[in-house]
Amino acid sequence: MNPESSRPQPLAGYRIVDLTTFLSGPFCTQILADLGAEVVKVEAPEGDSSRAIPPHFVGSDSAYYLGINRNKQSVAIDIKQPEGLALVKRLIAEADVVVENYRPGVAARIGLDIAALRAAKPALIWASVSGFGQTGPWRDKPAYDMIVQALSGVMSLTGEPGRPAVRLGIPAGDMVAGMYAAIAVNAALADRERSGEGRVIDVSMLDCQLAMLSYQSTYALVAGTTPQPQGARHDSIPTYRSFVAGDGRELVVTANTERMWKGLCEALGLAALVADERFDSGGKRLKNREALWPLLEDAFRARAAAEWIAPLQNNGVPVALIKNVPEALQDARESGRGMVLPLDGTHGEHIEVVGNPIRFVGEAERVASYPPRLGENAGQVLADWLGTAAGEVAALIERGVLVQREPVAA
Repeated sequence: MNPESSRPQPLAGYRIVDLTTFLSGPFCTQILADLGAEVVKVEAPEGDSSRAIPPHFVGSDSAYYLGINRNKQSVAIDIKQPEGLALVKRLIAEADVVVENYRPGVAARIGLDIAALRAAKPALIWASVSGFGQTGPWRDKPAYDMIVQALSGVMSLTGEPGRPAVRLGIPAGDMVAGMYAAIAVNAALADRERSGEGRVIDVSMLDCQLAMLSYQSTYALVAGTTPQPQGARHDSIPTYRSFVAGDGRELVVTANTERMWKGLCEALGLAALVADERFDSGGKRLKNREALWPLLEDAFRARAAAEWIAPLQNNGVPVALIKNVPEALQDARESGRGMVLPLDGTHGEHIEVVGNPIRFVGEAERVASYPPRLGENAGQVLADWLGTAAGEVAALIERGVLVQREPVAA
């Protein structure tokens, strides 16, 4: 038996109180849960608003919710009741980390004062994910994924030149903030091992999108340029782009070295271009890209997209068909890396979701748990964390402090 396979998951034993809703925060806590943390999702009586997002549902929960809440437990508490607020505080007192994505100031307004909670437990790590951060002139403004894509400059780079900007097809504003928050939580846990002290983490969705601008922000800052919409092209490498083949299907090539440039020309039957003085260096190809592109485009139309894969690969040119989402997921099923993950609920539910991309070599595959029904884990969580008896849990449900949603047929 491989000794790695019997080791606990990296975050096993850490307890996370998840006060988040919708996407950025739940994605952060799903990452932590996938890494082994015990994540308790504390919801309002009506539940996380993402549970109701149309159009696809399994039972009473939306596909949107199901895709970002596996490996968690749910406790639904009416925090507006003093008894409910006290219960949340007791759970926080037993936690290593709290993750929330309230608008700045809301946590204190509902009775969760960060300073007071951390004064009572200095080792507590508190991670806040918000649109614009806990400080600055925009701190109180609401933010959504497309808002931060717009304000960060990301949307100005997305789409075809001369056409209106478009949002990225994935919710990068939310997802990237969730990833950065998860990184920060792990860093704070590592620091706590040395210092014994927790941290307060402030992650801004807008800051995270700015960080993702990469070389485009450096070009603007260093050269004073205004980067333009990229389409399916690259600002620096004219042979790093997509092409339409003879069957109308698109493929991409990333010929970003001289060797790859020569291979591209040979595969396309354009070997004479290698010696063409307009194109005999990367700088010249960039300068003369408007003359180069029609030559390449005409050549690609000579064959169907799939027929270009082998000759390009054989000439050392990285190439790929542009897959649609179902095609990409089918490839993932066949890859053997477990990136399409089956989840089975306790009431006959069965779905597939995209899995955890983090792999630890030698670790045995672990079974992921189905996203929790609203409030379904109240009895187990309160017993494990607070020592609450079953009768007391039933009384809290009777008084409306706790809420549990009955299962709905999938």
